[in-house]
Amino acid sequence: MTEPKMPRAFGRLWGAATVSSLGDGAYMAALPLLAVALSSDPVVVSLVTVAALLPYPVLGLVGGALVDRWDRRRTMWLADIARAGLLLVTVLAGATGLIGIPALLVLAFLLGVGQLFFDTASAAYLPDLLARDRTLLRKANSRLRGASTAAGQFLGPPAGSFLFSVGRTLPFVVDAVSFVGSALLIRSLPKVPPPPREPGRSLWADAREGASYVLRDRVLLGLALRPAVGNFAYAGAEAVLALYARDVLGLHSVGYGLLLAAEALGGLIGAFLAGPLEKYLGTGTALTVTVVAEVGAMLIVGFASNAVWAGAAFVLCGCAMAATMVLGWSVRQAIVPARLMGRVGAASRLVAISAGPVGAVLGGWLASVAGLRAPYLAAAGVLAVMTVVVAGMTSNRRIEAALAAAAARPAKADAL
Repeated sequence: MTEPKMPRAFGRLWGAATVSSLGDGAYMAALPLLAVALSSDPVVVSLVTVAALLPYPVLGLVGGALVDRWDRRRTMWLADIARAGLLLVTVLAGATGLIGIPALLVLAFLLGVGQLFFDTASAAYLPDLLARDRTLLRKANSRLRGASTAAGQFLGPPAGSFLFSVGRTLPFVVDAVSFVGSALLIRSLPKVPPPPREPGRSLWADAREGASYVLRDRVLLGLALRPAVGNFAYAGAEAVLALYARDVLGLHSVGYGLLLAAEALGGLIGAFLAGPLEKYLGTGTALTVTVVAEVGAMLIVGFASNAVWAGAAFVLCGCAMAATMVLGWSVRQAIVPARLMGRVGAASRLVAISAGPVGAVLGGWLASVAGLRAPYLAAAGVLAVMTVVVAGMTSNRRIEAALAAAAARPAKADAL
């Protein structure tokens, strides 16, 4: 049987994602550096990171509902242009000495809003572009995840740090240019009309429908719980990683950076291992295996006596997380009706992203009362419990049944 062929338009979408991820990596490294240059108060500096994360819990459900009403391709390129404009205003403010912490907080929040709309529209547009073909979706998500990891974690952050050392606003110029390049590529993609919707419904009613759809569907709920619990566990562990690297492993800043690079390397590998895992194990079993690998990785870090073991564990952890993301999103995009894709995607991201700050606070508290190894051991325990709870919700049998039901659904029913 001949495998379906990836449409040429996907290459432009992949290029846009790669260019944008490179700029984002530079920006995300430079943003805290600029905050530190403007204030030495750690609480104030941390608020910049919080501001960037606020859009999802505040606007996530409404943003998903709007994406399902709008042209998704236009939403993506307008979000890119808006973010480029915000960054150029920041550059001008920096050049004239008008930039300060309040302006930086507003910038971080608005850029987060732009990312919310772009990511939600992109996740909803991809299944339309690929005709909801399961194989193509998995391949596309693997390539997009690989590009995001390579550009956004390997290349972008060191480039952003270097550019910041040359000029404080230079990374923001680079990110603005990357957004313009991404917007031009996205504008060249095929236009997909927004799915028809029921007239007279309020925006809030549409938003609630997306959340309730996830809660009622056991497969979608399981797919949403996996990254949510994972983010909760990892945020607690990563909140103390710098201290763990210094005080437990005896590493300095370079060694700490290598641990982060090890996780990114694992992410790059995992993005391309998702396909073989799905082929030989089935999607549901593959998702369970990746979580078991994450449990093992956290246990290794928790008991590690040297940096080599810890580094290997971070490679394994990054690999498992990336494979989980690729497989989870591919299933979600294949089974969710087109008219709900924006809302379902936004609801899933809202749960996942909102869990992170809670985990980070609890991880810091746990380290203060039980030691720096404790958050990693606790993360392993949380992930193990989650595996037991969720494995049945995303079993091979349930996922195959959901895919079969989606394939049998008439195109008209999928749209309306």
